[in-house]
Amino acid sequence: MQPAGLFNGPLLAQCLTLEMPSASGGSLSKYLLTLYVTGTSPRTKIAIDNLNRICSQELEGLYEVEIVDVLENPQRAEDERILATPTLIKKLPLPLRRVIGDLSDKDKVLLGLEVRAAATNRPPTA
Repeated sequence: MQPAGLFNGPLLAQCLTLEMPSASGGSLSKYLLTLYVTGTSPRTKIAIDNLNRICSQELEGLYEVEIVDVLENPQRAEDERILATPTLIKKLPLPLRRVIGDLSDKDKVLLGLEVRAAATNRPPTA
């Protein structure tokens, strides 16, 4: 497991300065996500794989992910009040949101993070 910092694998989109409209009519540069994990456990790998899949399918390259191993960075985990891992935090756009677990249910993750990309691509249901 890498120390805290930007994940250099397929999980991290290139740091682009693309703009997308926000609900208020302004612009939003990208989603800033931090995933707190514990070592190289199977749950860590599952959470990273699931986050990679969700981001690539739903956020269209407008995201930056940081992976933080709480075993290597306990103070940071304490500062962020991480009580369980894996924990995903959406720092931007506001409001801050947290999702705890292996991120296997895409719809719940998108709902928890208030990412509406999946709903906009689907036809309305009755």
